Amino acid sequence: MVLQLYGFPTSTCTLRVAVVLKEKNVPFEFHMVDLTKGEHKAPAFVANQPFGQVPYIDDDGLILYESRAICRHIATKYASQGTALIPTDPKAYALFEQAASIETSNFDPFASGLAWELRFCMWFGGQTDEARAKTLRTSLAGKLDAYEVILGRQKYLAGNEVTLADLFHLPYGAIILDIGIDEFSSRPNVKRWWDAVTSRPTWQAVKDGIA
Repeated sequence: MVLQLYGFPTSTCTLRVAVVLKEKNVPFEFHMVDLTKGEHKAPAFVANQPFGQVPYIDDDGLILYESRAICRHIATKYASQGTALIPTDPKAYALFEQAASIETSNFDPFASGLAWELRFCMWFGGQTDEARAKTLRTSLAGKLDAYEVILGRQKYLAGNEVTLADLFHLPYGAIILDIGIDEFSSRPNVKRWWDAVTSRPTWQAVKDGIA
């Protein structure tokens, strides 16, 4: 059975899963869940994703949600094909988990917060909290200073090979750049890393939306 991906074509978390599916050469069928029509809150959808959020997958009967959990599943189940995205050596694996935690704790809250304040809230009839946006940007800049140090020692966040931890940054990193928040270019190691991950053919294939 071909893996089924349920999500919205340009949703950040859906794109996170899609790029990993591409990296692992896993065929999939995409089912659009129209957020603008509230389809993610419909009973049939909530039966599989009780939080009413995209995406979720059906992988031969396994219903799984939360984008990072889905990505880990894909990278583990299909470890023998495509790009190796989770190291197996114990030391390398520990460094991978450290890098993944960095993204979750030190990047996502600030990048996703900026995306909400400067783009998404207006879609839902809200207004930007300029003070919060300023604080988020200042915080993100401080976090990226630490990234600059880490990436001055190695090519990627977990070492010299790309992992899920790097790919996890792609959707929200792309959004904040698109809305004019560029804290990458002034940090040469961060810029080199960002250019490397965003130029991957797999990201180029999905970054503008999943067909």
